[in-house]
Amino acid sequence: MSYNIPEGLTGLTHDEVTASRQQNGYNRLEEIRKNTWFDMVVNILKEPMLILLIIISLIYVIVGDYGEAAFMFVAIVAVTAISFYQDNRSKKALEELEKLNEPLSMVIRNSQVVEIPTHEIVVGDLCITEEGKNINADGVIVHSNDFSVNESSLTGESFSVFKDSKSEDNLVYSGTVTVSGLAVFEVKKIGSETRVGKIGESILNIKEEISPLHIQIRKFVKWMAGIGIIIFLMVCIFSYIKTGDLITSLLSGLTLAMSVLPEEIPVAFTTFMALGAWKLMRQGIIIKRSSIVETLGSTTVICTDKTGTITENSMKLQHLYNYLSDKIYEEKEFKNDDLTELIDYAMWSSEPVPFDPMEVTLHKTYEETQKNDLRKEYKMFHEYPLEGKPPMMTHLFENTNKDRIIAAKGAPEAILNVSRLSENEKEKIRDIVKTFGQQGYRVLGVAKSHFEGSNFPKRQQDFVFELLGLTVFYDPPKQGIHDVFQSIYDAGIKVKVITGDNEDTTKAIAMQAGIINTTPAINGSEIINSSEEALMRISEQTTLFTRMFPDAKLAVVNALKKKGEVVAMLGDGVNDGPALKAAHIGVAMGNKGTEIAKSAAALVITNDDLEKLIVGIAAGRRIYNNIKKAIQYIISIHIPIILTVSLPLFLGWVFPHIFTPVHVIFLELVMGPTCSIVYENEPMEKNTMKQSPRAMGDTFLSLNELGISFVQGVMITFGVLFVYQFTFQNGGGEDKTRAMVFSTLIFANILLSFVNRSFFYSVVESFKNRNPLLIGISVLILIMLMIILYVKPISLFFKVTSLNINELGLTFFIAAVSVLWFEVYKCLKRKRK
Repeated sequence: MSYNIPEGLTGLTHDEVTASRQQNGYNRLEEIRKNTWFDMVVNILKEPMLILLIIISLIYVIVGDYGEAAFMFVAIVAVTAISFYQDNRSKKALEELEKLNEPLSMVIRNSQVVEIPTHEIVVGDLCITEEGKNINADGVIVHSNDFSVNESSLTGESFSVFKDSKSEDNLVYSGTVTVSGLAVFEVKKIGSETRVGKIGESILNIKEEISPLHIQIRKFVKWMAGIGIIIFLMVCIFSYIKTGDLITSLLSGLTLAMSVLPEEIPVAFTTFMALGAWKLMRQGIIIKRSSIVETLGSTTVICTDKTGTITENSMKLQHLYNYLSDKIYEEKEFKNDDLTELIDYAMWSSEPVPFDPMEVTLHKTYEETQKNDLRKEYKMFHEYPLEGKPPMMTHLFENTNKDRIIAAKGAPEAILNVSRLSENEKEKIRDIVKTFGQQGYRVLGVAKSHFEGSNFPKRQQDFVFELLGLTVFYDPPKQGIHDVFQSIYDAGIKVKVITGDNEDTTKAIAMQAGIINTTPAINGSEIINSSEEALMRISEQTTLFTRMFPDAKLAVVNALKKKGEVVAMLGDGVNDGPALKAAHIGVAMGNKGTEIAKSAAALVITNDDLEKLIVGIAAGRRIYNNIKKAIQYIISIHIPIILTVSLPLFLGWVFPHIFTPVHVIFLELVMGPTCSIVYENEPMEKNTMKQSPRAMGDTFLSLNELGISFVQGVMITFGVLFVYQFTFQNGGGEDKTRAMVFSTLIFANILLSFVNRSFFYSVVESFKNRNPLLIGISVLILIMLMIILYVKPISLFFKVTSLNINELGLTFFIAAVSVLWFEVYKCLKRKRK
């Protein structure tokens, strides 16, 4: 947006900026100490799995089994490296998000208005703040128009305070918010020297909100860890009673404890969320909290503002209606002499330094059509800010000859209420306004007044006004918006329009944008006067909410939440702030959105393209589904490991210790990358955006959802234990039996990772979704299995023997039967659908 720089304000030069920065530093509070790579490694080594590995390594060293100890050391390095890689990816993704979340600030430098990162503001800068922007440094006002500020972050008082350069209190403070108008202030203090900086840096330490799924995952992991401790003690005691060998009993117990611990689950969750947020950031969607990614996929209702969200917010002046000539003029006729006074007063009723798109357009029209530009001759000496329901504003200007201009503009009904017109004349104007509104136009009334003396009325409505006419703006729906809303409806998500505009304009724009509406519109005053029960019913049934003010928008969002909806609120203005904050997902427009909207929102669309919200919702659903696949895969494959380690011991089979820590840790190394790297990279299934959203409280950690994972795990266990008994019954020794069992489990693991790519589509259909990582890791695991079986020193270390082609074929066949039965289940599921 272009700004007319007030006379005499040139700002700092490049050299002055450099000198000021050298003396006073950057405009930021002291940062919290960032985690170094050393901190990350220490945190990883505190994980239960690593602690178990270290204990087992020490036991092997004590008993003199240095080969096993060396393998455990390699395993510790491998597990630490994988965890470090995942943590580092997550950390880098979150750091990138933090950078993008820093707001930009407008400053005057070298007589030019430039936008800079907030931390680059220096003492002496001339900063511009306007309606809806955060103030990012302490300073003194040098120029202002209709400027008011909310200082509740410092004072606790929620009302706004009007200030200007001549006020007794002409200071502004970092952390406060501009409520109306525009101000230019000279920066006096930055960073920790500001008033908010001296109050404390606690704002830097605000903890990220934990999502319901994250809480449930934590509980599940703790529950599994508890079971692991109980089984560990049982195995140790049982084994010691039977063998009297403490070291073997301890190793058996630790082996089982490792097989029970699902340490991959929290790693997978954190990785999926952080990388999901990072990938969205690269597509122009900034997510402030990574947990929002999960919530996005659960969205059931989208509440959207109209101007700047559905529409372009271009506010082109399409028509002018002149009251005196009773004629409507098109753009090509704007230079007609009949319109001189109407265009004059429309411009004078705007801010001298315009920032609203309609006011910018009116100033531009004035420049293009008026022969004499009088803006430098007149100074605004009194003003009435935009207020009232419906709203209007009035500006008073005067030149050196004491000639006055009193100009007002606002909602047509507000201007009609203060104009000297008969009821018949007012009804005629209302009909014209309605006709424009039904075509989707935004209409403002313009009026003039005359007043001698300086004893001005307390209220602008007490002036006697003369109606001059109407300014008619067209703000068209964004290109492609129709397809966007169709995608939203296809995904089973409802749409509500919540706007300050009138009913006729809203209906017309909604229809042009493809929003389905079958109920009458409701206005803000009806919302506020409704009971809680009525409001919940209205919010559920109504699509268009018009003439809405902040409290009314907030009431609708809260009512929808009480109905159990997961609400995404889209907005870009100051009035949207409370509703954006209250919604499950506040979505602000990054380009034309105000800072107050961006601060209140959890998600910012950088280029204002609403289609990005669909991308975000799709990503949320993809990530949730992939976490589900990863965790259900982990559970399914842990069950046969646990039972293969424990059942031979408890049932008194001939080879009670078929798996040692070496085998379990190898399986853990196989499973970690599969769930965290492979499934995170899994593409979205084709039916994902054609399904209704899940309820936010529903997760795959319910017994109903996990039931199928338990069945998968038990079926693999049957296959593995069948191979155990079959090999033994046919004369196989311990090494042969172990090789057969181990191979069956590895094949089952690979097949399960392919089968669980979809819980609906067949494994063949899933191959259409390319995931090179899955193929790569599967091939790598097979190569490692072949090395373990057929490279003599390695097979001796793993205490296995080589298998012939028939034996290897049998292990693959049993693994296939124990896993691929799930394809039959999926086929029946598809037929039912």
